[in-house]
Amino acid sequence: MVKVLASAPGKVTLFGEHAVVYGYPAIVTAINKRVYVEAELRNDNEIKINAQDLRVPGLIVSIGEGEVVVTTDYGRSLAAMSYLSKAIEVTSKFLNERKGVNLVVTSEMPVGAGLGTSAAVSVATIAAYATCLGHELSSEVIAQLGWQVEKEVQGIASPMDTTISALGGTLKLWYEGTTVHKTPLALSSELPLVISYVEREKTTKEMVAKVKELRNRHSELVDEIMKSIGFVTNKAEQALLKNDLSEVGLLMNVNHGLLDALGVSTRRLNELVYLARSSGALGSKLTGAGGGGATISLVQNSKAELVLNVLSMFSLMSFKAVINTEGVKVKVLAK
Repeated sequence: MVKVLASAPGKVTLFGEHAVVYGYPAIVTAINKRVYVEAELRNDNEIKINAQDLRVPGLIVSIGEGEVVVTTDYGRSLAAMSYLSKAIEVTSKFLNERKGVNLVVTSEMPVGAGLGTSAAVSVATIAAYATCLGHELSSEVIAQLGWQVEKEVQGIASPMDTTISALGGTLKLWYEGTTVHKTPLALSSELPLVISYVEREKTTKEMVAKVKELRNRHSELVDEIMKSIGFVTNKAEQALLKNDLSEVGLLMNVNHGLLDALGVSTRRLNELVYLARSSGALGSKLTGAGGGGATISLVQNSKAELVLNVLSMFSLMSFKAVINTEGVKVKVLAK
């Protein structure tokens, strides 16, 4: 029986979150923390999903003819499961083919931390299932299908997360209406980061709405902040291409200050950011929509352990990561 292992990376937004919604650029990058989806074809049409560590350990879901059965010691379902089942549905429709499959999902990242876990789940599932069915999809097609999955599950979604998860590397992205423009950035090194996570207080949707409401009340002020974030992002692109880490760190600090001015940071995020800087990080900022979630701290290798140890004492989870890594990967385990 055909068995396939696919993996897709998480991501961090280095610069430009929130401003990207208003037409300014963002810089997003894949990190070396991945979601793995092992897929094995079945002899029936049932889809069985075993999510080993996506927040609820040992969760097993069986999807039959219109029936969903959830088995777990904790008696609660998992939001990420909807991305898995929707990815199978979207891929089946695209390929006009459906077969039963066993899926085993593991993740090196926490769910809901703003690291693009749901996008990585969608991308890896699409790649694994399509390969099981004998189809080799391009990274671009996988990104598009992944975006469709996210839109159908969330109601509205940016293509940024699924694009970077499928393609990997580092991208400068900006939107012109519904058109997505992207430019790969050829970085000369993998930048070392420490990522720290605290509980989300608000969802991405709520944080985007909060910024929109502020802009409705103070349009000139918020527009100037967005313009400044766009300027910082363009300066950061130059610094990244020159591998000027001191300048990148400084611009991260400025970007965080502008995001804080928009009201999307929190006390706990700010505490992590300032702890990282005082521990020797070159720069630190929130990443993603804010309202809790993750911070990223750019570190020199000699300071990485110190920064990690300090942040680990004050966060739910902290870990080292490097950016600019590979996108979706597929390996056939058995034919």
